Amino acid sequence: MIINCPGSKRLKQPHPEMIRCPKCSTEIEIWSDEFEVNCPKCKKTITRETGQSCIEWCSYARDCVGGYRYARYMDYKNRMKKKKSKVKKKK
Repeated sequence: MIINCPGSKRLKQPHPEMIRCPKCSTEIEIWSDEFEVNCPKCKKTITRETGQSCIEWCSYARDCVGGYRYARYMDYKNRMKKKKSKVKKKK
């Protein structure tokens, strides 16, 4: 079992962060292990931009963060890749 990987800390030990809705400027709480949140005022879905993480390439990632968190993270990354490829095709 992996005890302390710095790349997975945000998922294993989530903490709240405040972000602003780009549509209405309402301040919204989002946890570090969440990737999307809906604005309570305007209902816009706000997607958190994440950089590359060791979870994407490390062979121990599933064991390190747990199966549920690993699946959620990889699902999010796959959806973002599809979204970016759709934007490129439109250009």
